[in-house]
Amino acid sequence: MAESPITPRQQDFAAWYQDVVLQGDMAEPAEIVKGCMVIKANGYAVWERLQLELDDRFKALGHENMYFPLLIPQSFLQREAEHVEGFAPELAVVTIAGGKPLEEPYVIRPTSETIIGHFFSKWIRSWRDLPILVNQWANVMRWELRTRMFLRTTEFLWQEGHTAHASHAEALEETLRMLDVYADVAENVMAMPVIKGIKTSQEKFAGALRSYSIEAMMQNGLALQAGTSHDLGQNFGKAFNVQFQNKEGALEHVWQTSWGVSTRLIGGLIMTHSDDKGLVLPPNVAPVKAVIVPIYRKEEERGPVLEAANKIAKDLHAKVDSRDSLSPGAKFFHWERRGIPVVLEIGPRDLASNNIVLKRRDTGSKEVLPQAEAVARMPQILAEMQSDLYSKAKQRMNENTVIADSLEKVEDFLWDVTAENGGGKFVMAHLKDDPSCDARLKQFKATVRCIPMKDEFDGAGTCIITGERVDRRVVIAKAY
Repeated sequence: MAESPITPRQQDFAAWYQDVVLQGDMAEPAEIVKGCMVIKANGYAVWERLQLELDDRFKALGHENMYFPLLIPQSFLQREAEHVEGFAPELAVVTIAGGKPLEEPYVIRPTSETIIGHFFSKWIRSWRDLPILVNQWANVMRWELRTRMFLRTTEFLWQEGHTAHASHAEALEETLRMLDVYADVAENVMAMPVIKGIKTSQEKFAGALRSYSIEAMMQNGLALQAGTSHDLGQNFGKAFNVQFQNKEGALEHVWQTSWGVSTRLIGGLIMTHSDDKGLVLPPNVAPVKAVIVPIYRKEEERGPVLEAANKIAKDLHAKVDSRDSLSPGAKFFHWERRGIPVVLEIGPRDLASNNIVLKRRDTGSKEVLPQAEAVARMPQILAEMQSDLYSKAKQRMNENTVIADSLEKVEDFLWDVTAENGGGKFVMAHLKDDPSCDARLKQFKATVRCIPMKDEFDGAGTCIITGERVDRRVVIAKAY
């Protein structure tokens, strides 16, 4: 047999991931543009599915889509000190346009809090103008030294929500509501279990009062920050003088939020579910849920088989692979690598018996069923597959979540973990939210992923570094 084009996960997880992306026709490096990628049709179709799921939820909560300029005056970023310091190493700056030096350089959008703050200051005058609930689907640029397709590229696609409110309580409610939206899509659409939590003060978004995230575990045990939601307090309201007259007639600065997910979700999807044969897509996010492969050897068999295949495909909303240039085996291999949830096969024998053969991508199991039952059975199989993929990922997370009551134990669990060799864990330990604690973990390239909002362990305990009392364990891991 020919050697598989996909490196086994156990041999080199990082190489496996890249092979799955390439063989699944999801993306490829844009070699002529440093650190960027081309998102191919199969990958972009998954992004469109995620966009649809997210956009529907945003609009149901009252958010409206807008679009703001890609170029941001450099002085805007400098108005919020923590913000500019956090993003300075990643900025791409335009200094020449139209053949002439610009009076003020423009920054290519790394995020839009500053420019949206500027327009909020024009639009908001009174408490009657609040809340403003805005979302933007856009691209951003953050100059990256080490890139991985979908996970970390210089340019990527995302959505960024920005809202302004009359009170901190209302802004915090919005921050947490959007975190719940992200968790809902991750778990119920992507079948990817996540932990909702608070970022440490060292790991929070530059300029935020507090940041929240959803953290997922990949098959190699590394963490992936899959979405963030930020309570910005009044920091950007003060920086851009976004004031409103409250009901008592006094002037106040608005309370703001921002929140976003990106095409990084696709990387998480791949690393959560795919196998050594290629891409595995949960049905709820798969652009094509089923493909029928007609099988025939003789020309006289071709017409009846294709006719039956097209009739069944119409009922199932499936795609028929009628290419004569490929053998049935090659077609099965093609769709397997592209993660199609269900592949059905039908040939002369199946016509004679009025059956059809159905194969699940996740388990490889085959089921022979009457053609008349296929329409009723398909939704059941897709629902079972969606549930099974989530359960498998949840079980893996549980089995690789461990307790540590000393820094030495945390180091034992994580010291040798790499993206290539795997072996990662979610280590639950009592740790104070203090920059010195974050710095100590970074000595062995680990971070506090989040402080879980729901304590599922043993409550308060002693910080493994400072010896002080803290109210719960945090999630420590190596991460993408």
